Amino acid sequence: MAGQVVDLVNDERAKAGCDPVTEESHLDKAAQDHSDDMSARNYFSHDTPEGEHFDERIRDAGYSKPGAENIAKGATSAKQVMQLWMDSSGHRANILNCSLTKLGVGVTTAGWYWTQDFGY
Repeated sequence: MAGQVVDLVNDERAKAGCDPVTEESHLDKAAQDHSDDMSARNYFSHDTPEGEHFDERIRDAGYSKPGAENIAKGATSAKQVMQLWMDSSGHRANILNCSLTKLGVGVTTAGWYWTQDFGY
């Protein structure tokens, strides 16, 4: 499903005249770890309960140029989560930010937690 999200992101970016993002393994790890953590500890936020923000989590995963993060909960398919993000102005802006060039996606089916971590 994560790969499908990357494809759908690039479809939307192409419509907006942006170059495609490429999947990046450190961003994948940061995104998957955050989805897993939100599911395991039953919270939904860009910040962990300890207050760690997305840019810190991305750097901790080994990626030095964090850009943005989208999260979602409850969507049960890549198409559904992309629709939620594209219907939200802030999430849509991240997806269509042509300056962002890298992407990692994480999904946890226990509670359906999704994370997109973007990088420069």
